[in-house]
Amino acid sequence: MSVKVEAEGLLLDLDRVARVRHQMAQHLDNISGALSRAEVESSQASGKLELDGEIQDLNLTSQNLRQGVFRLLVLGDIKRGKSTLLNALIGENLLPSDVSPCTALLTVLRYGPEKQVTVYFKGDRPPERLDFTSFRQKYTIDPSEAKQLEEVKQLAFPQVSHAVVEYPLPFLEKGVEIVDSPGLNDTEARNELSLSYINNCHAVLFVFRASQPCTLDERRYLENYLKDRGLTVFFLINAWDEIRKSLVDLDDADELREAEAKLRQVFRTNLAEYCRVDGQDLYNQRVFELSSLDALRRRLKDAADPLTGTGFPEFEAALSRFLTQERAVAELRQATTLARQAYNHAHEAIARRIPLLDQDVQELKERLKSVEPEFAKLNEIRDQFQAEIRELRDRKAKEIATDFCSYILNLGTTFDTDFLRYQPGISFWDFLSQGRREEFNAACRQAFERYINEKIVAWQRTAEQEISTAFAELGRSAASYGTDYNRITDTITEKLIGQTIYTGNASSENNSPTWARWAMGFFSLTSGNIAGVFLAGAGFDWKNILVNYIAVIGITSFLALFTGAFIGPIGIMLVGLGIGALQLDQARQEFVKATKKEFVKHLPDIARDQWNPINQLIKDCFDAYEREVMKRINDDIQARRAELDNLVAQKESHEINREAEAKRLQALDAEVLSEIRTVESVYNSMLLLSV
Repeated sequence: MSVKVEAEGLLLDLDRVARVRHQMAQHLDNISGALSRAEVESSQASGKLELDGEIQDLNLTSQNLRQGVFRLLVLGDIKRGKSTLLNALIGENLLPSDVSPCTALLTVLRYGPEKQVTVYFKGDRPPERLDFTSFRQKYTIDPSEAKQLEEVKQLAFPQVSHAVVEYPLPFLEKGVEIVDSPGLNDTEARNELSLSYINNCHAVLFVFRASQPCTLDERRYLENYLKDRGLTVFFLINAWDEIRKSLVDLDDADELREAEAKLRQVFRTNLAEYCRVDGQDLYNQRVFELSSLDALRRRLKDAADPLTGTGFPEFEAALSRFLTQERAVAELRQATTLARQAYNHAHEAIARRIPLLDQDVQELKERLKSVEPEFAKLNEIRDQFQAEIRELRDRKAKEIATDFCSYILNLGTTFDTDFLRYQPGISFWDFLSQGRREEFNAACRQAFERYINEKIVAWQRTAEQEISTAFAELGRSAASYGTDYNRITDTITEKLIGQTIYTGNASSENNSPTWARWAMGFFSLTSGNIAGVFLAGAGFDWKNILVNYIAVIGITSFLALFTGAFIGPIGIMLVGLGIGALQLDQARQEFVKATKKEFVKHLPDIARDQWNPINQLIKDCFDAYEREVMKRINDDIQARRAELDNLVAQKESHEINREAEAKRLQALDAEVLSEIRTVESVYNSMLLLSV
């Protein structure tokens, strides 16, 4: 499918979305304000309607819409031209493209009224604010120093968390943040710094270089960190215009076409599987051939240059489509649904309240007593769902912990073949040289670190899938329990006022109770994915819990094997082979054999020691889910009780003007309904623009 470049450009698209989001946020504020004022007035009239939960959710969603960002993470090996590409994208030569990659800082580029850099540190040390020149001088190191740090496996600035660069660029003012990561393939510690930020971003821009197509390490990053994660990834092949430089005849068009065709086939072979989404081939919408340096030069000379032939118009159109349609429409859809849900709750409370205004206190108490069995049934639903969560928690925790142990114990089975591609590149002859033995040992440690990191990440993906499937199962149960819950609350309403209240909303998802929709993952204001990904701000972020813990396992449990207790015996065995045995293939085979022999000795201890921590880790994920769901169910049940108790208390304390109170409540209903219709109109208009 050809890419249509919108006339307004990416900046205008983002500007439009920013305006719509602020417009939507304002209407949510209007609804929240109307409900808040009504609750104050109700406390002096017929009693509060218990709408605090809806008010809180509306305020949170409005805040997210106003402050929300489209966060783009830039990944790629060192020397791939990431900074040049970003400078071309934002239209200004902002990021240094000629500085060594050894700054080793994760840098977040965001809008600010003034040009400044703030460096954030680990621990309690306060942030440091710098100008651009000071930042580059203080947090940039030369290649020789970087090499020394790499040899001893240290970060250049281990005390630094990240840096935030603020700049008054219109592109950033529209709610975009760019996370510029240190180059991959430098050290594993640097890789972890870059890759650990993936879960905090909405899309990944993975940068290749045409002259170095899909290296082994690049394929490793894709396999270990991006595959099967449901991420939106744009693959950017930089310096495409440099292909011509490799030709024998620079002016031979046929030779150029042949070289480009071969290169395109290499990239398609390696990237096609990462561009399939729900069975669709999105390769042409995800892979772009860019000439960043040419684009930057042209854009600096003329900001209105269409950049034809650089690949940027096509890439910016695809990025615009994602930011303004896939991502933005999902956010606005969720906000619209939340607003409709708040109205439905308020409408139902008002519809219950008005008929009860005519009843005297004694009659009202009798009706409240008649619905006690139904409230008991709501509690039963809560208890049943809680029991199901705990049963699934215990079962999955045991299964996943046991699977981890089995996985670890089986590493020795395939170690001979798996470890081949990680063997240190340094010559085995160097081991016999006392002066280079430490260098050889360091290379061994690095090789093993890469091997075990990949193995742990591979298991982690399996664990994530297991947990995600489990939460999807709980989501289906929540939908079923929600249907039963609604049926019982309808019965409560019928017993109280003699009729059922209809909201006029036919969507089964939208009619589910608030707690059930959350438990189904329906309100995912950070991703648009409703399959087990939840609003981190609501206190539930199981993927980060898992990722952080597995990272600890990989570092503490396995790499400790190479602290002398492991390398020492291997070294002794290699020396024992004698000079004659240390020949190429035989030496490598003996190295792997010796490494495996020591490695498998430790596997049973690691498996045993990690069973309980991983079992508890999985339980923690489910416990966080349970706490949030149970709180929401309890809040709903208590609010329904309090709504009725409030009316009784008010009737007992003073005479209520039935006509005036009914008129006030009807006016509230009409006011909120009017706002809801405007919200839905704004959303539908955005939908039409995104088609």
